[in-house]
Amino acid sequence: MYPALGAAAVAAVIAATAVVMMRGRRRVVTPEERATYQVLHLATLASEPLRQGLRDETAAAALRHLRTLVGAAGLALADGSGFLAHDGAGGHHREALLAAAQRALSSGRPVLLRPQELTCVRLDCPVRGAVAAPVSKPDGGTGAALIAVTEARPTPGLVRVVLETAHWAGLQLELAELQEERARSARAEVRALRAQISPHFVYNALTAIASFVRTDPERARELILEFAEFTRYSFRAHGEFTTLAEELRSIDRYLTIERARFGERLQVRLRVAPEVLPVEVPFLCLQPLVENAVRHGLHPKPGVGTIRIIAADAGADCEIIVEDDGVGMDPAVLLDGDGTADGDGGQHVGLGNVDDRLRAVFGDAYGLVVETAPQAGTRVSLRIPKFRGGAVMSEPTIAPGGRPAGGRDGRRT
Repeated sequence: MYPALGAAAVAAVIAATAVVMMRGRRRVVTPEERATYQVLHLATLASEPLRQGLRDETAAAALRHLRTLVGAAGLALADGSGFLAHDGAGGHHREALLAAAQRALSSGRPVLLRPQELTCVRLDCPVRGAVAAPVSKPDGGTGAALIAVTEARPTPGLVRVVLETAHWAGLQLELAELQEERARSARAEVRALRAQISPHFVYNALTAIASFVRTDPERARELILEFAEFTRYSFRAHGEFTTLAEELRSIDRYLTIERARFGERLQVRLRVAPEVLPVEVPFLCLQPLVENAVRHGLHPKPGVGTIRIIAADAGADCEIIVEDDGVGMDPAVLLDGDGTADGDGGQHVGLGNVDDRLRAVFGDAYGLVVETAPQAGTRVSLRIPKFRGGAVMSEPTIAPGGRPAGGRDGRRT
């Protein structure tokens, strides 16, 4: 069969085949092309549930298509504890099929069941044999077995078909594990970002607030509330995604506190298209970019520095840009190793974290693009798909003046 085909490759071949099929207003061009299309189409349908992991419901969804692909009267998936799902004939031979699956799992080899091994009291039983093959993965591990039930004695050809299908299913399950591992890594990186907020922001924020306690108590109170809301958002326990509006609202609070430190030295320009405010973005994907611009772009720069935040509609995506006119950096330093630089033990680590998370969630085409040079500022851009996993954008809530509702009504220069 096609054990090494990934979902993207299968989709591409199906699309190309469909184009050929439509030429000349004929449904198909040749029987071979029809057979190729049917095989790839069934493989695509079966791969989608398997890529979600091996559970009872995903196994049942995949077997409906795999049984047609194998050409068996019945097909089952079992693990060490029992059947996950069964489709078609042979369900009344459950014990014999499960025993064959366990033998295949323990030996790592296919197991054949002949008619004499399938004792049955039903006179109309159509089952004449079965083949059980371990669902193997490239790392050599096995966690399930594929069992094909036949209405004739198992043939060498059927054994090869079942083996190849089991191997292909193993590849899909390994991809599911890789996707889950990337998701776990992304969650761990969010926790790392939350921990990173404490050492290089909290002290400066509290110092800035303390400077206003006697001279301007009302201003100190306002900054405390902004700081409390910022930390509440940053350390919230639910959800890996948020809306762009919420992320910008948190950034506004962060910049409010930083402006209390820098005064008029820190200028901010904000240009956001209202239609992209409801777009779902990974939690804390923008705040590290803004913080990087303040800490490593504008803080070392003498005089006034400006940060620009732009969010624009870009067709199927939302394009976001964070740029500053600060001291910039050497691109070679940015790309060196894991993205950290010089002596503060974590400079620019937020950029690498965000880049990894974007690629893990949306694919490699959605990583960060960083443009910088010494004394030339830094421009970081990214794209976020407007619709993620069938999510529907709601109407944005805009406060008077065009800012996201709920943000403070502080000045923007």
